[in-house]
Amino acid sequence: MVEQPPGDVTVLLKDWYRGNPKALDSLVPVVYKELRRLARAQLRHERIDHTLHSAALVNEAYLRLVGLHPPEWETRSHFLAIAANLMRQILVDHARRHRAAKRGDGQFKVSISEVSIQARKTDVDVLALNDALESLAKIDPRQSQVVELRFFAGLSLVEISEALQIAPATVQRDWTAARAWLHREISRKDRE
Repeated sequence: MVEQPPGDVTVLLKDWYRGNPKALDSLVPVVYKELRRLARAQLRHERIDHTLHSAALVNEAYLRLVGLHPPEWETRSHFLAIAANLMRQILVDHARRHRAAKRGDGQFKVSISEVSIQARKTDVDVLALNDALESLAKIDPRQSQVVELRFFAGLSLVEISEALQIAPATVQRDWTAARAWLHREISRKDRE
């Protein structure tokens, strides 16, 4: 497969937004490697015996993307952020179904060492992390977006700055504040 320049992705995204259904079919092979990287990154935070694999997670995300009315895509980063969010939701839905089947016996852990201020590795229930992110989104939607783009999409601070059209220093402040808030929120819930 020949690598396409990033600009081609933007063109395909805009074509898809304009209603060209073949644009998504053309887009997926171009960004498939990046989608697999996102899926592997998200699955790294899951338990070892997780039943979803990166290819299955990408396929499920693709099915959800096809079902979406595409937003007005702005950049490749914007697309990847939405794909990462879809993958996170797939994992959360999977954890909820699995927990319901087990009647609450299973605890699904996700490593949030990057989210944690402390250097030690902290394990958190994937549902607790999702709930905390949803709470953060109500308080500060931009900080929540920064966490999703950094932690789940694996974007650099500069890429997040470009995707959200804010200064890199603002991204850094949001990232630092969001990590602290998530750590406090998840620790508080753990003590309850």
